[in-house]
Amino acid sequence: MNAPERVERPNPIRALGLLSGGLDSTLAARLLMEQGIEVECVNFHTGFCIQSHTGAMRNPKPGAEPARHDALHAAGNLGVKLHLVDIAEDYVRIVTDPKHGYGKNLNPCLDCKIFMVHKAFEMMQTQGFHFLFTGEVLGQRPMSQRRDTFPVIDRESEAGGWLLRPLTALRMPLTEPEKLGWVDRERLMGFSGRNRKPQMALAARMGIRDYPSPAGGCCFLTDENYARKLRDLWAYRGARAYSMEDILLLKAGRHLRPAPHFKLVIGRDEAENYFLSGFVEGRTLIKARDLPGPVTLVEGTPSFEDLTLACRIAARFGKARELPEVTMTLESAGCKESRVVKPLAAHEVLEDWHV
Repeated sequence: MNAPERVERPNPIRALGLLSGGLDSTLAARLLMEQGIEVECVNFHTGFCIQSHTGAMRNPKPGAEPARHDALHAAGNLGVKLHLVDIAEDYVRIVTDPKHGYGKNLNPCLDCKIFMVHKAFEMMQTQGFHFLFTGEVLGQRPMSQRRDTFPVIDRESEAGGWLLRPLTALRMPLTEPEKLGWVDRERLMGFSGRNRKPQMALAARMGIRDYPSPAGGCCFLTDENYARKLRDLWAYRGARAYSMEDILLLKAGRHLRPAPHFKLVIGRDEAENYFLSGFVEGRTLIKARDLPGPVTLVEGTPSFEDLTLACRIAARFGKARELPEVTMTLESAGCKESRVVKPLAAHEVLEDWHV
């Protein structure tokens, strides 16, 4: 797809930006707004956002105050419209088979950026925007924000010269909106590298003070522990595939696989216990009777003996660990039963069980 030719100066000039809610994307939007450009933003949901999961875990109960959504918060502070777009279903192929490979863990950063920019470019064409912008900074991210990868993003997303990066524009070739005089290049920035102090100074000048930690992570796929759990899931399934429920469960609890055919997910606090209790369908839920302790989910194809072992492991991680015996309740497919077991000793929980 090619962007339509534009000769006359639009009035107003409309730009669509990818807004994470972080400092960089917020500053990029403000730089264009200061030039009188009408800005709207889009935030894409992939299912792997750390912030959205953390918010859900901190506010798990019905009626709890919703956790702050950084992109919505930033859009509100900017006074711009935010489009929230769920791309999780289409995003599966990006995670399972990235053309440009993974980063340090299972993060397909370059394919991810190409995919999101392409989605935004489609919105640009169908919703009357004149160009796109992002908060990318040359040299800030090792996989997707390099001088040699920016042209790849521009080309493979099909956005071409219609993608502007206001924070690093002075270090990059002219884009179409700059060539056409829609954007004053002299009022853009030439930031580069991983140092965020220039952005923080610009934010102070603009009066922007309420923003997340500038160097904070945003995606579970960059996390070593999460990537290990996802690889374990793929190994068990024998295929690179996942459901939305799978990726939610990988974000919570302590994961142990005592045998290849079954796994335990053990809650680490009250919030995780509450969260895990919502995933009993298709699994076995275990907890101690009348004693504080974790909610434990068992998934896979456990035998009777496997479930007894699972009860002993679950008891080990609760208040029952010091008792000679404890009664554990098991719930599966609407049926409940009880088993009296001896909690495992610490040395009996093998290190190679931990995923």
